[in-house]
Amino acid sequence: MKDKFYAYIQNLQDQICAGLEAVDGTAKFREDLWKRPEGGGGRTRVIENGPEGSGVFEKGGVNISAVHGKLPETMQKMFGVGEADFFACGLSLVIHPKSPMVPTVHANWRYFEMYDESGKVIQQWFGGGQDLTPYYLFEEDAKHFHQTCKTACDKHNPEFYPKYKKQCDSYFWNAHRNEARGLGGLFFDYCKANEQMSMGDWYNFVTEVGNSFLEAYVPIVERRKNLEYTPENRTWQEIRRGRYVEFNLVHDKGTLFGLKTNGRIESILMSLPPHVQWVYDHHPEAGSEEEKLIKVLENPIDWV
Repeated sequence: MKDKFYAYIQNLQDQICAGLEAVDGTAKFREDLWKRPEGGGGRTRVIENGPEGSGVFEKGGVNISAVHGKLPETMQKMFGVGEADFFACGLSLVIHPKSPMVPTVHANWRYFEMYDESGKVIQQWFGGGQDLTPYYLFEEDAKHFHQTCKTACDKHNPEFYPKYKKQCDSYFWNAHRNEARGLGGLFFDYCKANEQMSMGDWYNFVTEVGNSFLEAYVPIVERRKNLEYTPENRTWQEIRRGRYVEFNLVHDKGTLFGLKTNGRIESILMSLPPHVQWVYDHHPEAGSEEEKLIKVLENPIDWV
């Protein structure tokens, strides 16, 4: 399973990078191969600006990694186990467009195995999801993103979309701000074999969601990338990006896992946007488009 899934994410990384380069039109991903001293490594791909700042994407990364070795003590405590070996692989992406009219997007699909002393797999599971973080609310975009997620889920179980949409809304919640990071999407974790789903079934489901990513995001970029915007719109985008940073550094499990397993710091913090503002006690103007977004973030909506 680990070889099969790692081969899948290598291929998916190629597909997603090609799809994003096509919609950007000028910028290209640059590749960085790295090794983890304790075992494993990865392939980081980063896209930035484009010639003379002409690109759609200001900063983004589509990264894959496969790491293995002894489970660190902090993770042993988290999983309630003693010394154990582990293997983890996944694809993680974050794309920050330059225009405040184009939403930021995040996605992740991962697989984890743990072994006993004889090397036998004692635990294995999948996790992942994809979510959208706009700076201005276009309801048509929110509906499209969620409908694409629902279509992928419904092929496997009609209960998956409502369940994983709800999990996404509760996971990407900036508790210290009492607001969502964005408009959500899907979030699932610890997807283990059970009476209804074998590991093969979970593989089919997770790869279905992974394959739906470009379809969920690219049409939104195409619709919004040429809209005009003002310096004030850009300031608002940078203030909202600050909330994105807060979530990733305070609450995000993936960031934490990377830091605790001695992951590659450049790849872990690739999710942080290049230009951000923290304005003291900032509140958008009453009745503005900015306030409209905030109201939706305070009370997640069922988009489909």
